Amino acid sequence: MPESVPPFSTSPAELGFDPELLAGELAEELAVDPLDALDTIELSSSDIAAECDLGLELLALGRHEDRMQGLRIFCEHRDPRAIPRLLPLLEASCPILRMSAVYALGRNPDRQAVEPLLSLLQNDSNGYVRKAVAWSLGNYPEAPVLLPLIRALQVDVAAVRLWAAGSLADAGSTGAAKADQAAGQLLLSLRIDSEPAVRSNSAWSLGRLYDHLVEPRQQVLVEALVLVMLKDIDATVRDEARVALEQLESPAVLEKIQTLVEEGLLS
Repeated sequence: MPESVPPFSTSPAELGFDPELLAGELAEELAVDPLDALDTIELSSSDIAAECDLGLELLALGRHEDRMQGLRIFCEHRDPRAIPRLLPLLEASCPILRMSAVYALGRNPDRQAVEPLLSLLQNDSNGYVRKAVAWSLGNYPEAPVLLPLIRALQVDVAAVRLWAAGSLADAGSTGAAKADQAAGQLLLSLRIDSEPAVRSNSAWSLGRLYDHLVEPRQQVLVEALVLVMLKDIDATVRDEARVALEQLESPAVLEKIQTLVEEGLLS
């Protein structure tokens, strides 16, 4: 049965694109990102079921416009019947279809999608598609997505790195060993990534991983966030580090922040 779900969860940082690496034709045709274009109107169960039935019919048609409309429906609703229709679109020649199918499979996770999604993350030439994969893999935390996301955070363009940083919080939340690996790369990216949005998302994800880490790594995380809160050249990154620290709700951390305020090092 179809299932309604809340809007996509996003981290606080804004997306940043490298226009030289993204197809101009795709950028012109894609006026809005599916992550930002979801209809937030709450529907009844019967309305959702009707929407999903329509989506299945549209995906079965051959016209580009019909498929795009069907994909938008499954970027918003969950229905296991859509999986056989979505998977072949990961191989579509049109990058917009591939990207939208990736988002839909993030909304409708299925183990059959893991291998083709990982292949797209590694091999697809289009940055929009890889960005979509980096987001969608956060909804597959039990699958072997940790190392591919770490590599994307190390080497891909800024928009992909941003979403890889966010998804690592989910991929690392399934065990202490995974959390430690994810935190290690996020700590490095927090320190060296050239894009403020990626550093911000790294801070956000580290805050989410804190409870999954052993105590020594927790202390390293706190020290790194404090340093960024005080020293990063970008105000949004400093603010994100502070929010991450405050949300830990650690008395010692909150006392440290208050001390810094009293010393005039923080406002």
